[in-house]
Amino acid sequence: MTQQTTVSIQRLPHGEGLTLPFYASELAAGADIRAAIEHDIQLDVGTHQLIPTGFSMALPAGLEAQIRPRSGLALKHGVTVLNSPGTIDADYRGEVGIILINHGHQPFTIQRGDRIAQMIIAPVVQVHFQSVHTLEETERGAGGFGSSGKH
Repeated sequence: MTQQTTVSIQRLPHGEGLTLPFYASELAAGADIRAAIEHDIQLDVGTHQLIPTGFSMALPAGLEAQIRPRSGLALKHGVTVLNSPGTIDADYRGEVGIILINHGHQPFTIQRGDRIAQMIIAPVVQVHFQSVHTLEETERGAGGFGSSGKH
């Protein structure tokens, strides 16, 4: 069963006529986000650009929005979200922007209303960081970067 929380969204003038973030299926985890651009944008191979979405939002305290790539864009065109997952904090009130990068082999054209990313709303835990002289030992210890699972 999914939990329902309300997030206030403000449509910006250049977002008029576009669908606000929406879940494409009943059990979708990510809400699709559309490009709020006036003219087509060509994303050349190896380049990145900030794409406006035409909305701002007010997340409740204790939540974040994670911006993630759409799998179809990544698979078919090599286009993905550069800082994936991007984080939108609960106290941010500016326009949501999506940094897209073209890792594909051909230029990619973004058109107004294209679904360019997905947004996951997730809980956040803030912790107190405490300086200590030593850390408790674990079986793994300091092994990292591919060390787990090796015998």
